[in-house]
Amino acid sequence: MQRQGSGGSAAIRFRVAGGFLLLAHLAVVAWLTLRPLDVPWVTAANLEPLAGIKADLAAGPVRAARRIGEGMLLLAPLGILLPMAGGRLAVSPWASLARTVAAGALLSLGIELLQTAVPGRVVDVDSLLLNTAGVALAHLLVVPAGRARLRRGGSGRRPAGPGKERGPLLREDAPQGPTPTIPRVGIAP
Repeated sequence: MQRQGSGGSAAIRFRVAGGFLLLAHLAVVAWLTLRPLDVPWVTAANLEPLAGIKADLAAGPVRAARRIGEGMLLLAPLGILLPMAGGRLAVSPWASLARTVAAGALLSLGIELLQTAVPGRVVDVDSLLLNTAGVALAHLLVVPAGRARLRRGGSGRRPAGPGKERGPLLREDAPQGPTPTIPRVGIAP
């Protein structure tokens, strides 16, 4: 069994904080998207991709910017919080992006499907597209740089190359001695 030094407890605290923030964000999203609206009439469901965005662009740049911004920002924190709650530093950037975007798309789809049972809410495929794009954009802008910084130790310095002084060994880098072995025991006849 390998002991985890102070870096291990920091990683656990990082994951716990990510999980807590993820749950808090999901609670806010549920409150914003799944509470009933008191409206005199409801528009028809939008099942044609980009039709609502085209209509908003035709209505003016302010309305389009507001609609696109709201759609992208609603689930964008998931692009950061999901990898943070996962807590892995050594992972393929493309695999991380694919997992995060897939989880964001599924969550957005779940929200859209749950909205069918909420008075005053309708399904909008453009919301699904914008939410997923927001998750992907947030992930691409923050996570690779954040992981690189955490791998360097958060000091902002690049690791020293060969032949350069690296400074004192961290507790996790210190030699821990030989790996213990279990002696082989013969099986009785």
